[in-house]
Amino acid sequence: MREHVLVVGSGRDLPARVRRARPGTETSVICRLQFVAKLRELTEHTRVIAVRDDAPDEEWVALALAAHQLHPFSRIATFGETDQDRCAVIGEALGITTHSPRTVELVHDKFAMRVRLRETGVDTTASALVDDLATLTDFVDLHGLPCVVKPVAGAGSAGVAVIRDQSSLASAFERASGRFEGLPDEGVLVEEFHEGPQFSVEAFSERGEHQVVAITRKFSDPVNFVELGHVAPADLTSQDQKEVQYFVERVLDALGVTFGATHTEIVLGENGPRVIETHVRMGGDEIPALALDATGVDLADCVVRQTMGERVLPEIRAALADNRPARCSAIWFVAAPAAGVVVEVSGAHEARQTDGVSDVELLVGPGSRVGNLESSDSRIAYVRAVGTTPEQAVTSARTAAARLEFQLRVRDIGEKTV
Repeated sequence: MREHVLVVGSGRDLPARVRRARPGTETSVICRLQFVAKLRELTEHTRVIAVRDDAPDEEWVALALAAHQLHPFSRIATFGETDQDRCAVIGEALGITTHSPRTVELVHDKFAMRVRLRETGVDTTASALVDDLATLTDFVDLHGLPCVVKPVAGAGSAGVAVIRDQSSLASAFERASGRFEGLPDEGVLVEEFHEGPQFSVEAFSERGEHQVVAITRKFSDPVNFVELGHVAPADLTSQDQKEVQYFVERVLDALGVTFGATHTEIVLGENGPRVIETHVRMGGDEIPALALDATGVDLADCVVRQTMGERVLPEIRAALADNRPARCSAIWFVAAPAAGVVVEVSGAHEARQTDGVSDVELLVGPGSRVGNLESSDSRIAYVRAVGTTPEQAVTSARTAAARLEFQLRVRDIGEKTV
């Protein structure tokens, strides 16, 4: 049968990879109006359905059903976070397998996730929805400090703050209550804070089975938790690895995840692993590339092939069992210490010549406006590097990142080089 895949959202380069995965495969896209300009190989799609930003689920479903009646879809997929909920309700209406609306709700709504994990005994972290400073203060009085205050539906660490003293509660609540581009305003969540190193766990699921592919150590800003660097694999004991793997599998089971790539962020404290959040997608920050360097598993390729109905878990497990030479891969980001306009960028050549460096990417150029470190979008460059140990890979990436220079024009201050 000729495959016709409905892609919900822009999908970056993955729709093209879906078409190439099997000769004759067609793709159609349904996405928000503002994402049409981001579609790659636009004319290669069979059709593109653009939906206004405030359209209800019923409109998305009606448009998808109309197209399905004209030219039936055999599969449905989404490759990013935005509108995963739309994909779920469309798949349910069309009778095509994808993540259930309930699973997507639990993953996107951090408070609902916390409730579910407590109900199932997987993670007992205290949390609450707070409507104002008074209810936030009540939570702190009951559970103590430190705590984390953040938007209920968030991404990229936007609006997140760790509070260690009462005097910071008001500013944290105001920050988490703000509107952030691309994120729904679902309220403010406060959670118990767990001290300890943080990790992200890249896993792949198939027919309800889960396989951890890579455990990545992450390095974050201590105030707002914006991620500054990652290294895979993390330097963990075999016992810690087993404990993390078992914990993440329980999280995915509790949330109803049965297939696909997942990205779960955890903290490993004195009471064992505790979840920060999870996502039914591949990780950002080039983490799939780090995982590929470290394990030989191409998560994006696995996502594409699974979308087309192939079984990929046996191949993933075979690759992980392969006796590969030790290889670690790291990424380090550069952030501007002040808001301003970029005047000049230098040092990229020197950064690329650093031992172990595999990639240098400048995310801004002359004329770009940059701000203080408030979310992942605030970062202005990154460097990737490999090494035989996690420490060596991180050192190479940080050394190269330090060779990048950004000259900024800061209002009322003049020019500043960082």
